Amino acid sequence: MKITKWEPDNFELEMTTVWSFPERGTWATHDAKWRGNWSPYIPRNLLLRYSQEGDFVLDQFAGGGTTLVEAKLLNRNVLGVDVNPAALERCCEKTAFEYENAGQVYTKQGDARQLGFVPNESVDFICTHPPYADIIHYSEDIDYDLSRFPVKQFLEEMNSVAAEYFRVLKPGKFCAILMGDTRKKGCVTPMSFDVMKIFETAGFTAKEIIIKKQHNCKATGYWKTNSVKYNFLLLAHEYLFVFRKDSTVKN
Repeated sequence: MKITKWEPDNFELEMTTVWSFPERGTWATHDAKWRGNWSPYIPRNLLLRYSQEGDFVLDQFAGGGTTLVEAKLLNRNVLGVDVNPAALERCCEKTAFEYENAGQVYTKQGDARQLGFVPNESVDFICTHPPYADIIHYSEDIDYDLSRFPVKQFLEEMNSVAAEYFRVLKPGKFCAILMGDTRKKGCVTPMSFDVMKIFETAGFTAKEIIIKKQHNCKATGYWKTNSVKYNFLLLAHEYLFVFRKDSTVKN
């Protein structure tokens, strides 16, 4: 694999709570071929702000491998976990490059709700983009794939995910999670804020709530007609939550 560009042009660290990346990001091995993957600008900003070189980073929903690529480029050691072997195969392909002063990349098939192979308080930073319940199905026959769960069950299972985040993260460290909402019967289902409450109940403190603009959501054609006809607005943002595990940990 020949790589001609290793980093984004004119990169600047985000300084506000509104993030917008019109360009998808095509440096290193990044592409948009894994449906629903997040822009590499997001994990790059998060890794630079909330972790240090040599830190151990975890992504329990590794998906298309975007976080893993950025962690390797920025000299963070990273473990990518996913229920889907097809996702892990892609992760291995995307991180199979040589780079000076690169971090180590590890992958493992597993369930984000049960990370028994990760020791307690061993992770320096969690950086992940879970599926949004029953919107994009990433597998056809994996029973514990959260992308196949309806919203109510998805939120119930996120309690176990949050508990595992809390268990494996070191006190005083951070985890970041990108979540979006959905619409049912014409009304918004605020999954993002439900997930935020779940993480707060698990013991986390909200450090930042970032609004991440979505692009390619322009109301044209079918969506423009139906947005007016059925009186709904297109969802054009997601929420990026940054949580802290306080040094004083609850029992």
